Amino acid sequence: MVSFQISIYSIPISLSDVYMNLRFRQLQALHKVVESGTVSAAAEQLNISQPGVSNLLSQLEHTCQLKLFNRLKGKLIPTNEGLVLYNEVDTLVRGLAHVEQSVVDLQNKQTSKLQIASIHALSFGFMQAQIAQFSRQYENLSVSFQSQYSQKIQEWVDVGLFEIGVSEMPVATGPFNTVVFKIETLCAMPSDHPLACHKVLTPSLLSGEPLIIMGPQHMVTRRAKEAFVEAGARWNPVVHTHLFANKLSFIKEGMGIGLVDVISLRNDSSDRFITRPFAPNINLDVAIITSKSRPVSDTGQAFLGQLESHLWASCKSIKVRE
Repeated sequence: MVSFQISIYSIPISLSDVYMNLRFRQLQALHKVVESGTVSAAAEQLNISQPGVSNLLSQLEHTCQLKLFNRLKGKLIPTNEGLVLYNEVDTLVRGLAHVEQSVVDLQNKQTSKLQIASIHALSFGFMQAQIAQFSRQYENLSVSFQSQYSQKIQEWVDVGLFEIGVSEMPVATGPFNTVVFKIETLCAMPSDHPLACHKVLTPSLLSGEPLIIMGPQHMVTRRAKEAFVEAGARWNPVVHTHLFANKLSFIKEGMGIGLVDVISLRNDSSDRFITRPFAPNINLDVAIITSKSRPVSDTGQAFLGQLESHLWASCKSIKVRE
C-alpha cells in the first residue's frame, strides 16, 4: 500500500496507519452519539454499556489523533472534525444497518420491502399516512423510512440505501428518474392578524411586516424575496429556520407571517393561524426520485403509483383557512 503522509496536531501519521487501526464499531459509536445526542442513547441502540461507548470514542480519537467531541456538562458536543467524520461515515454505517435489516427480514420471511426517504416538509404526517394506507394492503411488509435533507436523500437513493426518495429540486438528472411536483405555498399568519381582512396578500401589503423565512438559499425564500424586490416592498425577515413545521410554530406564537406549503398546513389542525393566497404564486418544487441503474421492485412500483396520485391531488386541491 502506498503511504501518504498527513500531519495532524503536528504529529506525522500515514493513511495506511489510520486504515489499519480504524474499527467499524468505533465509527458506529461516533455515528450513534452524533445522531442520538447522548452516550446513553447511543449505548442503548448499540446494546452496549455507556463506558463501552466512551471507550470506543476514546480509541477513535487516539487512532485519528483528532479531538472529535467536546465534553460540556456531561454531554458530548461534536467538534468540526467530528462532524466531518460523521458525514463521511454516515452512508457506510447506514449501509451496514441496511444489510443487517435485510438479513432479519429474510429470517422472518418478510419478503415485501418499502424503502423510502423524504424531505422534512412531507414527514410530519403526510408520508406516514401514505405508508400506513399502503401497508394495509400487504402482509409482512418491512418498512424503512427516513426524513432528511435533499442532498443526503439523493446520495442515499444513488447508492441504493433507499429505493424511493422525495427531494426538493434541483435533482441531478444523470443518476435519477424524476417526477416533479409543484406544491403551492400560502401565507400563514396569526388568526387575529390585521391583514386577515384581505383575501389575497401581496408583497406591497406585506412590506415591512415581520417575516418567518427558510434559509436564504431555499427556493421559497429566494422566490419570495425576488417578488418583494420587483414590487419595491421592504423585505423584513425576523426569524430564519430550516423546517416548515418550525416556521408554522413561530407564526402561531405571533412572531410574524410566512409562506408555508399546503401539505404542512393540512397536517396542522390548530386554530391559532389562518391562511391567505399570496400573489405572485410561490411554489415548493419537489421530485420523486428513483435510481436509473436499478429497477424498482414491484412493491416500490405499487407505492409510487399511490404516492404520485396523492401528491397530484395535494397540488390541485388547495383550501384557504379562514
